Amino acid sequence: MSVDRDRELVDALRRREPTAVRRLVATYGARAYRLATGITGNPQDAEEVVQDALWTVVRRIDTFRGESAFGSWFYRIVANAAYQKLRGRQSRRKDLSLDEVMPLFDEQGRHVAPMADWSPRSEDPSLQTDLRVALTSAINELPAHYRTALVLRDVEGLSNLEIAEALSIGVPSVKTRVHRARLFLRKRLGDALAVRENAIVAPRTSQGRAVRATHGA
Repeated sequence: MSVDRDRELVDALRRREPTAVRRLVATYGARAYRLATGITGNPQDAEEVVQDALWTVVRRIDTFRGESAFGSWFYRIVANAAYQKLRGRQSRRKDLSLDEVMPLFDEQGRHVAPMADWSPRSEDPSLQTDLRVALTSAINELPAHYRTALVLRDVEGLSNLEIAEALSIGVPSVKTRVHRARLFLRKRLGDALAVRENAIVAPRTSQGRAVRATHGA
């Protein structure tokens, strides 16, 4: 059985050491905020979620049995608090169905239509701002459970098993959510790049026509 790297922190919390809460915040505060923001899509809500989650951890530390890593237990508390915050929004829009915008596949699992590959150009400084804005927008469009899996995997770097423990789901479900979320983001970024290029080409085309007309071409 592997040793939990947070064992000393857990013991300090259980002993109610004066510095324990500060160590908890230093270790997991930023991670909790990233996850909460990823789920709620709202910085103010995320701050409230983190405060609630940290307080819950302090109050319930004696219920942590070590059956999973402390980090997984902590992330589960944050995710649950964030989901509860979402449910509390009376005016919350209905989550987007990925099936409505995901790329189409044939019976062999291949893309029916080619997807734009923007990755080779991601280092282009003129594109980075647009891609960053498009990425943020696309992440916010994802249903909450897809956002959660994506943030834990690609931002926090958790393994599929750790995510499964944190969300109380199976590893295959984690893989599916992360894969589908990545495909959705790739498609959204490809669409954004296509729109940008069309916006650049259109003025040039119009200008060229004007020049030809002026010269009687």
